[in-house]
Amino acid sequence: MEFRYLPMTVQDKKEMLVRIGVHSSDELFSDIPETIRFKGDLNIKEPKNEFELTKELTQMAERNVNLKSHTSFLGAGVYDHYIPSIVDHVISRSEFYTAYTPYQPEISQGELQAIFEFQTMICELTSMDVANSSMYDGGTALAEAVNLSAGQTRKKKVLVSKAIHPESLAVIRSYAKGPGVEIVEIDHKDGLTDLDQLAKEIDEETAGVVVQYPNFFGQIEPLAKVREIVDTQKKAMLITSSNPLALGYLTPPGEFGADIVVGDAQVFGIPAQFGGPHCGYFATTKKLMRKVPGRLVGQTVDENGQRGFVLTLQAREQHIRRDKATSNICSNQALNALASSVAMSSLGKQGLKKMSWMNIQKAAYMKSRLEANGVDVTFDGPFFNELVVALPKPMEEVNRVLLNKGFIGGFDLGQIDERLENHMLIAVTEIRTKDEIDQFAKELGDLHG
Repeated sequence: MEFRYLPMTVQDKKEMLVRIGVHSSDELFSDIPETIRFKGDLNIKEPKNEFELTKELTQMAERNVNLKSHTSFLGAGVYDHYIPSIVDHVISRSEFYTAYTPYQPEISQGELQAIFEFQTMICELTSMDVANSSMYDGGTALAEAVNLSAGQTRKKKVLVSKAIHPESLAVIRSYAKGPGVEIVEIDHKDGLTDLDQLAKEIDEETAGVVVQYPNFFGQIEPLAKVREIVDTQKKAMLITSSNPLALGYLTPPGEFGADIVVGDAQVFGIPAQFGGPHCGYFATTKKLMRKVPGRLVGQTVDENGQRGFVLTLQAREQHIRRDKATSNICSNQALNALASSVAMSSLGKQGLKKMSWMNIQKAAYMKSRLEANGVDVTFDGPFFNELVVALPKPMEEVNRVLLNKGFIGGFDLGQIDERLENHMLIAVTEIRTKDEIDQFAKELGDLHG
């Protein structure tokens, strides 16, 4: 039988014990007092061979609802997008799949160039000067941006829109505790950040303002108006969390004067895979380049004039004095960043723009079909690929009905805001078909009957 690993044989065990000068496992652990050693048998199943174990685990896994067995309209930060087949072919190559940190540029040119291309494409999408070599996910990238704004301005108050992803808001709160940054939450009104409240809360102690674009409800925030409010305070920064796919069609935050743009690259080449891992991006202005958490890969030439790539800036505590470090981030999502780079390269500029446009058009079609079936779409105004609907029954009941019909329903907004009880956040991506949208809208319409 073929094994996916090299099992240790009885002879292997015997030779290892002899090598270290003991005769048995009991002798090996003799320093552990008898009184604290476990006696008896562990409450676990008897061991199985690999074939039997694989069969059992497969049967357990098949009990999960997945994106192959059901049609998903669930977004809220993890999306079901088209992934070019070349993505898996590239990231499965051993030189990428097993690579860690490219500390030695002379033998890591492929990895370094892949990261450099990721940085370049993120800068083009966001219209910013500099992007780092990726972060863990969009939530941690946003929290790092909040702390950067506080450190740079030497102010301790950051205004955060409640129309951002609720999990990102929770991460921000956690990150802010260490440096003592005060987080002031700005409510949402009609699906958008309440600009009147924002204007009242901003003052000379404000380090930054955080909005999401498009926001958690799928609505497109008026960044020009937000920028005007931010500009009433001299040092305050505009921090934007953006879906990079949406930036294939929408005006990028950099053109509105954003100081920091972050987000999650899961939409490019990274499958949903039950919620992670993801790949955060972090883009900013040249002025803040030396404050960026994580790593930056730069392009240079060697002594022969040939192009080469190196790690240029690493302002993290592993490399410089702890009190001067911008962050304790010590790694990046290199493999997932590579997947995103391959996906974006495969799509190309026009393909990416078309993919973004299809999300907008199909979500708009979903809105028209929902309204035609008597379903109330809650918010007006422009939106990307997510929209909110009000339903007459509890979301748990609605999603159970949809599941039985072959659909993974939307996100229950009542979990994060009691004002939105019995409201569902629906995501429509480019791979959803007309028939799927029509049927989903009909099922929700039938629930009103």
